[in-house]
Amino acid sequence: TGSPTDDLLDEIDRLGTVLHESVDDTGLHVVTQSCLCSLEDSIIERFEAHNCLYQPPTIHRQGWEHYSVIAFDESDIRELLHELEADRNIDVLSKTAITAQRIPHSMLAPVDQLFEDVTERQMAALRLALESGYYEQPRKTSLRELADKTAVARSTYEEHLRKAENKILTSAGQFLRLVTATSTADPLEVEKTRQAEQAAD
Repeated sequence: TGSPTDDLLDEIDRLGTVLHESVDDTGLHVVTQSCLCSLEDSIIERFEAHNCLYQPPTIHRQGWEHYSVIAFDESDIRELLHELEADRNIDVLSKTAITAQRIPHSMLAPVDQLFEDVTERQMAALRLALESGYYEQPRKTSLRELADKTAVARSTYEEHLRKAENKILTSAGQFLRLVTATSTADPLEVEKTRQAEQAAD
């Protein structure tokens, strides 16, 4: 008989093509490509039955399945959650309103592209900062306190964090430009300030 991990991988392999697998301190990570439409009582079909649009990938972590969906009507998502809660445990991790103009753009940013070229150490530094409240207002921690939680020097930790921030923001920049390309709003009055400076010259 194989190990529990081998048995699990065999089960996963039946679902579709395994694109990637890795193991770290947080557990086994497997990326698969498959069509879920043939699965009995597919949760994807239940999303569609309530006019909700599923956004892959599905993430399996610590016994939970993580899904992202877009609903075009508040009542649709309420009815979907009510139905799912009848036969399973549901935990809504985040809920964000998307304007009609932004819906197409919300589907243009594949996760792998946003995190392209970010190293494992940089990702770990960013995750620690996020989970420790570094980006909250007011901040709940400092760079020194974050570095003290690791085995690296403060300067090294800060370098990993800044590189992660720079790479992710640079990748996200192209999608930000797409989202704002058709907008004529100028909430910071950048154009008005520029014109005033030109007039002063």
